[in-house]
Amino acid sequence: MSGRLCIAVHDVAPATWPQCSRLLAMLRELGDPPLTLLVVPDYHDRGRIDRAREFVAAIERRIGRGDELALHGYDHLDRAPPPRTPRAWLQRRVLTAAEGEFSALSCEQAQTRIDRGLEMFERLGWQADGFVPPAWLASAGTRAALRRFSLRYTSTHTQLIDLRDGSRRAAPCLTAAPRSAWRRGVSKLWLATAEALTAQAPLLRIGLHPADAQHPDLIEYWRGLLTRLLRARIALTKSQALEELACAAPARC
Repeated sequence: MSGRLCIAVHDVAPATWPQCSRLLAMLRELGDPPLTLLVVPDYHDRGRIDRAREFVAAIERRIGRGDELALHGYDHLDRAPPPRTPRAWLQRRVLTAAEGEFSALSCEQAQTRIDRGLEMFERLGWQADGFVPPAWLASAGTRAALRRFSLRYTSTHTQLIDLRDGSRRAAPCLTAAPRSAWRRGVSKLWLATAEALTAQAPLLRIGLHPADAQHPDLIEYWRGLLTRLLRARIALTKSQALEELACAAPARC
């Protein structure tokens, strides 16, 4: 088992916790691997995390068992001015359904949102090990703002980025698109192909979303895929994976 696997649950918030709980139940059946939970402080303006006692207690139980937290935006909504190019429109309105919160922010705007999220974590006594922008879309301003914080990492769809030294590690992420039946069908075909293509990748990531839990067919597919991956790879949080990668570099440990 030389390969490593990072499993992240995205969009973790009081409003999505019932669906997240179904994903966690599936993962418990598969051995309860360590997870990275991507927490949104006020997901879609549907309730702040610091005002949801049961949610806070549930997250603290997850921390106690070894899961780590990453800040996942502030509200997960793209409120920036409309996109002006076809590529930006595709990214911000089609592929992400207007949820790429940090896709078009200035440095100051991004810093304000990250500050608000981290302050909420701090009031709860939580540590954010990293920051993952919704839909992995980060403007140049967001990337500049991240250099102002003492966060461990951020990530794109294909890389894990160490914010301490700027190093980038190849870490492809497999996810599904559950918004419609045809998207779910295409996702399963893509995941089958991606599983083969990434078989030799030293570090592989899985991104699970609350919406996945609403579709039994998709949950069953994830169950099978994760069963195979967990037999072949060692599961780590993102911080643990970065530490291993750093220690593998000459003269780092």
